[in-house]
Formats: sequence, structure tokens, C-alpha cells
Amino acid sequence: MRLTKSEQETVINFDNSSQTASIYTASPQMMRKLDALAADYPEHYRITAETEVSKTYSCDKKLITLRKPRKENEAHREWARERMRERNLRKKVGISADNATQK
Repeated sequence: MRLTKSEQETVINFDNSSQTASIYTASPQMMRKLDALAADYPEHYRITAETEVSKTYSCDKKLITLRKPRKENEAHREWARERMRERNLRKKVGISADNATQK
């Protein structure tokens, strides 16, 4: 069964009386991320339910974070752009980053 993009939702649920959060998702991308976390950190992430199109996970609610967006200024953006140009040029010529730093 295939779901539309709008049906591929992720819902995070927790309250103040519990230390755990419940994460329900029907999004394949989120399932891959959470499956990897559950495999790598089984003491923190668990699969609690599974259907044909969705999975439910549980984790400590302290692992759920909300962050403010990163502020980028034009100088940093130009520095990153130049760094990628140099990296792509080295890649095109066949010089690895390790060889470039040794010279």
C-alpha cells in the first residue's frame, strides 16, 4: 500500500508526566533514520509497533530537541563557496585532500 506525500506524516507525542516520547511515522525517510538510531542505540530508541506502512518508536523525551535556525552571513557563505570550488578543482585534477595538505 502506497501513501500520498501528505499521508506520510510524523507525529511526536509526549507529556510532562512521562520521561518517554512516542514517535509515530509513516514517512520512509524518518523510518530509515529512526531504524538506524534504534540499531545503533538500542538503549535509547525502541520500535514499539509496526504496520505495513508505519512504525512507532519510543525514546527519552530529552532526545527530542527544537533549535533556532542557524544565521549565516554573506562572508561565511562566500568562504564555503570558495572552499567547495577548490575541493572540486582538486577532485577534477585528481589530488586528494590528504595530498593537498601534505604539500
